[in-house]
Amino acid sequence: MTITVLDTARGIAAVLDAGPSQRAGVLREVLAPVEGMFRYFPGEIDLVAMHVMGSGFPLDGRTAEVRDALSRLVEADAWGRTERALREALEVQTAATPGITVPDITFLLMLGDPGAEYFMGPSRGFSGNGSATGYISITLWPTDENLDRLEAAAVHELQHNLRYAPGGVVWNPASVVVGEQIVSEGLADAFARQMYGELGYTPFGVPHLEDDAVFDKVVTGLDVGGMQNFAAWVHGDEAALLFGGTPVGLPTAAGYAVGNRLVDAYLAETGTTAAEALHVSSAEVIDVALRVLR
Repeated sequence: MTITVLDTARGIAAVLDAGPSQRAGVLREVLAPVEGMFRYFPGEIDLVAMHVMGSGFPLDGRTAEVRDALSRLVEADAWGRTERALREALEVQTAATPGITVPDITFLLMLGDPGAEYFMGPSRGFSGNGSATGYISITLWPTDENLDRLEAAAVHELQHNLRYAPGGVVWNPASVVVGEQIVSEGLADAFARQMYGELGYTPFGVPHLEDDAVFDKVVTGLDVGGMQNFAAWVHGDEAALLFGGTPVGLPTAAGYAVGNRLVDAYLAETGTTAAEALHVSSAEVIDVALRVLR
């Protein structure tokens, strides 16, 4: 098993140093090592288009602002910190679940777009993806909050990567339901909290952790299938509207808040740690948690 943290500090600088007409080509080279992250997407993938869709930094305009943000990430040792965090978390996880499949992992840290309304607003300048085994990406704007919880964010995405690795939980797009993603977010936060305490909470879900009305509403959607519906139930109405889904009457990151409550109830009732619960089925987590919470 190897962990490869891409030198995107140098790569982003190269993009910014290039002439306007060359920037897309340079960025495409920077992103080439993570092309496999999009292996489940239909048709040919344009890596630059995926960068834009994922709120990556703009290729034209705001160059000085992006340079300043890059300097802040370098000064914070963002790349070294995430690599150390991933290695330490793997030691904890494999000690709790010896024999699991640990894939080679390529890690991408990318600067976000300070002009992207949803990204900088409800998403608080952060987006992560660890669902494609073998790849982890984090796109962020270096706010104090995001820099403080950089390790926790990386470990959250690592937990996703290992949950869906071969021999673990199977994510089948034809049959997966909202409950699986909600539980997976709760488990990933719980593992990050096991490692880093309160910093492990994904921040945009925290305001709804104790909201019983939000909890009761989300629970009614746990069996909803069709991944086009997941944004509304997991990320909330604003995300649903942004991605062409149908709102269901939920605030931002409602599913994260409910996932944390479900997982915490399960872990407390069973006396297990988040690391030990890596491959527990979402159905079991939900069944145990609802018996406790209702």
